Amino acid sequence: MMQLLHTDGAWIAIGISVFFIVVGVLMKRVFVNVLKQGATPADSFSATPEASKHD
Repeated sequence: MMQLLHTDGAWIAIGISVFFIVVGVLMKRVFVNVLKQGATPADSFSATPEASKHD
């Protein structure tokens, strides 16, 4: 088992796996923060005065 970790391919695979785990955790934090904030009326396209004039 330890000889397997002495190959370059093993460390590349471990590095890529750790990278994707870190990116997944960061994305989850961003999504949770966005969902907690919710949409404000200014964010909605139909809430702008210009959009209501076209109706």
